[in-house]
Amino acid sequence: MTSGYAFSTALQQSVSEWNSKRSTRILATLRGPQLQVPFFGICAGVCVFLASGIELFGFSTKAAYAMGAPMTLLCGLLIWSQLGRILLLIEEGGSKALDLDAF
Repeated sequence: MTSGYAFSTALQQSVSEWNSKRSTRILATLRGPQLQVPFFGICAGVCVFLASGIELFGFSTKAAYAMGAPMTLLCGLLIWSQLGRILLLIEEGGSKALDLDAF
C-alpha cells in the first residue's frame, strides 16, 4: 500500500507540475526512478500476493514463485507500457486527449 501511495503521489505531482509549465522534459523524467521504484514495489507486492495464493493450492514455495513471478513481470510490463502511451497522449494533446467518455 505504501508503494501505491508513493506511486500515486509522484505521478500526481509530476503531472500537475507539467500542467503548470507544459515542459516535455518533465514528462520525460516521469519514466525515471522517481516512478520506477514505487512501481517495482507494487509489482513485488503483487508477486508475493500471487505466490501466496498459489501456495494455498498445495504448491511449494519455489513452484508458487516460479508461476507468480512471470505473471507479475508480464502484467507489470504491459501496465508500464500503457502508462507510457497515456503520458505521450497527454503530452501531445493535453488532458482532453484522454476523453474516456467519447463512446
